[in-house]
Parts: sequence; C-alpha cells; structure tokens
Amino acid sequence: MPQVHYNACPVCGSPQIRPVFLVKDYTVSGEVFPVEECRSCSLRFTQDVPDQESIGPYYKSEDYISHSNTSKGIISRIYKRVRARTMQQKAVLVERYAQKRTGRLLDLGCGTGTFLDTMKNRGWQVAGLEPDADARSMAKQLYNLEVAPSHELYELAEDQFDAISLWHVLEHVHALHAYMDQLKRVLKQSGVLLIAVPNYTSRDADIYEQYWAAYDVPRHLYHFSPEAMKVLTAQHGLRIEKLLPMWFDSFYVSLLSSKYKYGTTRYIGAGLHGLSSNINAAGNTQECSSVIYVIRKEQKG
Repeated sequence: MPQVHYNACPVCGSPQIRPVFLVKDYTVSGEVFPVEECRSCSLRFTQDVPDQESIGPYYKSEDYISHSNTSKGIISRIYKRVRARTMQQKAVLVERYAQKRTGRLLDLGCGTGTFLDTMKNRGWQVAGLEPDADARSMAKQLYNLEVAPSHELYELAEDQFDAISLWHVLEHVHALHAYMDQLKRVLKQSGVLLIAVPNYTSRDADIYEQYWAAYDVPRHLYHFSPEAMKVLTAQHGLRIEKLLPMWFDSFYVSLLSSKYKYGTTRYIGAGLHGLSSNINAAGNTQECSSVIYVIRKEQKG
C-alpha cells in the first residue's frame, strides 16, 4: 500500500522533526503508526499513513459516527444526544462571525449532512463536500441534500461563500496547502472561515498520551497546536481572529481514551479528566481539548 513519509514538517517545511510515540488505530485496523513532532512550529503528524487513494478502508467502521450515523454503543448514543444541541451552537457561531442571519455556507467534510440541514433550516443557502460516498448517500437519504465529492472544491467559483466551516476535517486532508489555498479562493473577502481541530497541547492529551483518542491514526494526518495553526494560516494570507473552546470534546475524547488505555471505559475517571482539562483551559482557550479557529483573509492593500 502506498504510504506518505515526511522528511520535513508538512506545515512549515522544517527538517527538525523528532519521534514522539507510537499510536494504535483502535477504530479499524489495529495497526500502529509513528507520531512525530516539528521542533520549529510544534505540529505533530502521523508518519507512514496510506496515501489519499488508499486510506478509504480505514474509515469503514460502524463506530466512525460522522460517516455512519450509528447509535451503537453508549458513547455513540451520548455523542448523538449532545450533537443536536451543538449543531445549534455552531449555527449561532457561524451567524455571529459571518455577521449575517442568512448567506451562503460551504461545509467541508460534511459527513451525513447534519450541520448542513441545520443551516438550511435557518434560511442559509448551503453546499456540502464529503469524500465518503456512503456518507453522501446518507445525506441524501436523511436530509435530501445533494452533497458533492470533496475534489469539487477545486472547481468552485471564487469569492462566493460568506462562511466556510470545517468541523474536525482539516486534520484529515492530504493536500493540506492546496486545500488552504482553495478555501481562501472561494471565501468572500468579508467572509469567515471556521476550522475546528483537536489540540494535542490540552491537559487530556497530556494525561492519556499515546492513548489519546483524538490522535485517531491514521485518519488524523496532523495533530495541531495553536502555534502550528498560526503558522499554517499565515502562510496562506489568512489570519486567526479568535480562538473558541469546544467544551464537550474533552469529555467525549476522555471516554474513548479511557477505553483505549484500559480496555474498558472508566466513566468516573474519564469524566474527571475531561472536567480537569476544561478547568485548566477556562482561562486559556489555547489549552482546550478542541479549538475552533475563527479565520479571515488578510485585508487587501
């Protein structure tokens, strides 16, 4: 199987990279992958991942909820119950930072279309892109949404979206820099880009180390820190305006991490670790388990 091996940082290009630890794929294959770190921009990344054409089978699991809409297992049921609320919270964020009650939204990696449907019901014109054919089919079945394959990002007209959202998507994108260029191209000058990614500098990541569920190898190609996100956006003529917390993620990730580490979920301990992580990040969003980056184009002239 063709693999991607980095001799330099995939964000900043520095050759100063070092191994961190080995991480197991607990979701699909049981394989182990090296995670390395850039000493320059602090990005962590997964080594020897399948290339873009070969990685599809690593998403084929009923436990991968964004693609299957599964209610299998207690953790998945908790996730779906909370998701109904978080969809509305995300919608409010889009409208607040787009400074519009309605407009044109592009949701990348839209999965089965839940967020698109939420925004459509609030009066937005929506477009969705998703690499997984089964998820696209489910978006049609569940919400009557016509979702396009992700490669069609490169075919969209420029300067057309008031808001673009990527909810835990950027860490999956092989062609990272080309993708960032396209996001900037299709975003209006006054538009807003919202990117949510896990944050390996959080306390729950420190607690669980290689068992931290948000490493999710090999599907997560990159493991961002706030510093790495700052470097990446600046390279593409974008600027981070604000960092927003995703408080629920520390609990969800801690529950999964506990299961990976101990073979069974230790609910009380995991809950306490999630709470501890949030308390630690209460005064500093840069240490939250997952962070939403509010991003805009650099002003012209």
